[in-house]
Amino acid sequence: MGFGDLKSEAGVIALNKFRVVLFSYVPSQADVAVFDELSGPPAENFVHARRWYNHISSYSADERLCFPGIQKPVEQYGFISADVIDSSAKDAEDAAEDDDDGFDLFGSDDEEAEAEAQKLKEERIAAYAEKKSSKKAVIAKSNIILDVKPWDDETDMKEVEKCVRSVEKDGLVWGSSKLVPVGYGINKLQITCVVEDDKIGTDDLEEAITAFEDFVQSVDVAAFNKI
Repeated sequence: MGFGDLKSEAGVIALNKFRVVLFSYVPSQADVAVFDELSGPPAENFVHARRWYNHISSYSADERLCFPGIQKPVEQYGFISADVIDSSAKDAEDAAEDDDDGFDLFGSDDEEAEAEAQKLKEERIAAYAEKKSSKKAVIAKSNIILDVKPWDDETDMKEVEKCVRSVEKDGLVWGSSKLVPVGYGINKLQITCVVEDDKIGTDDLEEAITAFEDFVQSVDVAAFNKI
């Protein structure tokens, strides 16, 4: 079992000839165990081993710690026999010149793995975008109570309310109302409304209501609460 001494040329030859899929399309702790045992990148003539080494080294040490699986002793990875380990460097060079139809160490070709990862990433982004676009936007609203004061006790308060409710704006809904005594026989109109914050403000309401200058002396905001 194992690749032998991975710090020796014979061990790298065995590693270069290793072509089985152990952990699907993603690197695992098996890759980390073998990678850490090497003294450095394999020579260029060891095509498969070098390409695998470059792929694993593209991850940081912290990222390699997050690879799936449980790391075992390096001797438990690989099944290269003694006659393969003891084969000459020329045999390894001949093997590197073979058609690159086999699998890489512990997985498929880097290109296939990257394509699969990119496809999965695009699918997740698309799903998130669709979910976000279908989510109903929250409309900010406020509950406002206005005090509308007449000029004197002879002002027709029913006409005052009629004028106030005639104000129509996008995002404005009038609610309940009542007359509140202020003294000397004078009543003020206290009226509630709900507004969409992005569409209308208190200044807009005051300007629209005080435009009825024959009936309205002033408008005050008695209460303002976010819904």
